[in-house]
Amino acid sequence: MYYLPAWMFLVLTILLLFGFPVAFTLLGTALFFGLVGFGWNFFNLLPLRIWGIMSNFTLVAVPLFIFMGVMLERSGLAKDLLEAMAMAFGRIRGGLAIAVVVVGGLLGASTGIVGATVVTMGLLALPTMMEHGYQHELSTGTIAASGTLGQIIPPSIVLVLLGDIIGVSVGDLFMGAVIPGLVLVAFYACYIFLISKFKPDLTPYIRFNSLHPEITSSFKIFLAKALLPPLLLMISVLGSIFAGIASPTEAAGVGAAGATILCAANRRLNMEVLRTVMLATTQLTSMVFTILVGAAAFGLVFRGLGGDVVIRQFVSHIPFGKWAILATVMAVVFVAGFFLDFIEITFIHIPVLAPIMKSFGFDPVWFAILFAINLQTSFLTPPFGFALFYLKGVSPPGITTVEIYKGIIPFVILQILALALIIIFPGIATWLPRLLAR
Repeated sequence: MYYLPAWMFLVLTILLLFGFPVAFTLLGTALFFGLVGFGWNFFNLLPLRIWGIMSNFTLVAVPLFIFMGVMLERSGLAKDLLEAMAMAFGRIRGGLAIAVVVVGGLLGASTGIVGATVVTMGLLALPTMMEHGYQHELSTGTIAASGTLGQIIPPSIVLVLLGDIIGVSVGDLFMGAVIPGLVLVAFYACYIFLISKFKPDLTPYIRFNSLHPEITSSFKIFLAKALLPPLLLMISVLGSIFAGIASPTEAAGVGAAGATILCAANRRLNMEVLRTVMLATTQLTSMVFTILVGAAAFGLVFRGLGGDVVIRQFVSHIPFGKWAILATVMAVVFVAGFFLDFIEITFIHIPVLAPIMKSFGFDPVWFAILFAINLQTSFLTPPFGFALFYLKGVSPPGITTVEIYKGIIPFVILQILALALIIIFPGIATWLPRLLAR
């Protein structure tokens, strides 16, 4: 019986690596080991746990933020933003790539859906970068990495899930993620600026009016029209949370309504678009909640069998104290990102690891931000980096898979450096929540 949790985790890992569906693997493993460990009484406990999840008001924010992101993707906002930023940074070498980073950050704060952002920027920016002679590796790496910024920049779905699982305020996580998200944007932009300076052949200079000469004369008006809608949406969503006016769930409703209004203002809203957005929202939400139910069942059995005690005893024997334990946990999550999706990692690892890290005295908000940044790399690391799949699917014929894989390496290193920076200076993630809590 003592080794049942270890066998349970081993069986789950093997089944996932063989490609079985995550939600059903989690639930099936939980049912089998729950029956072995607790007998038929286990089925008296499980419905109560599932009901507690499905009636959780905080999780209502998940479908609302998904709806907001999909609706904005349909509104044509990304296209206008990219064109405006490309013109704004067009005077400097590497400006088109820097524009992609800025747009990735703005879309991350507006939509938070990695797939939509990567596909949109891949369709719009990659052909233009290739046309102007940008190196393929730099172009693809910039687009893929910038598209994942929605994982950390609020409002982020993963932060909503982390807040619910760890038991901390989603508003605090949103506030804590603002500065780390800006740090990542700054790291990406500085890297592109420096590589453009020392290797100018990788990022040829583009004349300011070569992209859209017909709108250069009214550039300020064009820039304002492209920037104001997403900025107003960000202020309405995040501002209402930070000011204490609305809860994250209520703010998600504001965001969903605001995205619909923006889509209508761009004359893109019709019954076909609305049907497509609602269908995509239903599919993504169903996936998240099905995995969540399976993960809840798995966590119930795993902890009931004493799995958290086994892991706590294991990590307590790691030498060099709690910082070595933190490094081990971050390394495990990083390696898991090579093989698992961010939702799977969140639901499998966080329920077990979060109480252990809390017992060692780590700030739960700070640890959640570290975990979210680490999860961001799961979109970029082969063989199962979803951002790489999204980008390859919309890339022109001249882009190879090897070039995409090579292109993301510097950006993964930058993410690891940002992670290390936040570990060394925890105030980057905790200063803003504490300031606004006063």
